Amino acid sequence: MANKVTSSLVLNIMPLIEISNLQRHYEMASGVVKALDGINLNIERGERIVLLGPSGSGKTTLLNCVAALDSPTSGKYLFDGVDVPREKSEEMTTFRRENIGYVFQFFNLLQDLTVLENILLIQELSGYKNRERAIELLKLVGLEEEIDRFPAEISGGQQQRVAIARSLAKRPKLLLGDELTGNLDSKTSGMVMEVLVRACKKENITTILVTHDENLTDYATRVIRLDSGKITSDEVTS
Repeated sequence: MANKVTSSLVLNIMPLIEISNLQRHYEMASGVVKALDGINLNIERGERIVLLGPSGSGKTTLLNCVAALDSPTSGKYLFDGVDVPREKSEEMTTFRRENIGYVFQFFNLLQDLTVLENILLIQELSGYKNRERAIELLKLVGLEEEIDRFPAEISGGQQQRVAIARSLAKRPKLLLGDELTGNLDSKTSGMVMEVLVRACKKENITTILVTHDENLTDYATRVIRLDSGKITSDEVTS
């Protein structure tokens, strides 16, 4: 019993993500491109991180390595104290399914399914289906009145809120977003971010968002800037 309690305490104390000297290089005709060049980064549970940087800075590559969508060339990456699989597609898929939620710029909702059915499908693919949980998530993002509508019948901001609810459906430990407000106007973007922050706080989910939008730093607890594959600044904001 004591060992179980100790193990639980250690898991809660250690960072969710530990990255050491992470490299991602690509062989090109013109030579080697260092998309990531020695990234060192620890991320604690519950943090809301915004990754900023110009195009080609390495922020999306870093996000893909964190999500096990891509394998680093070298370096260490621990998630919950365990080495993240690399170069093994089946193990990488299992890791993503068990730990990662995504929110995309273009929503990626299935147009022939209702708002509620989009959530239920993700639950089913993750191995369980819970209608009450799905409705609870839609209430959390303020869309309980829209559950029977189709994506084409609601606004872009509402669709992105459905996408947030869908990403939380399998209770991920980590939520990733790549330019998730890039397709929205500034007012709608603010509304979506407020929903995202509220939902992730309630669900106790760590968040990493890649963006060009400096305004999103208002919703972060930490802002990390990249350039040429390196971290150039790392600032705790709240």
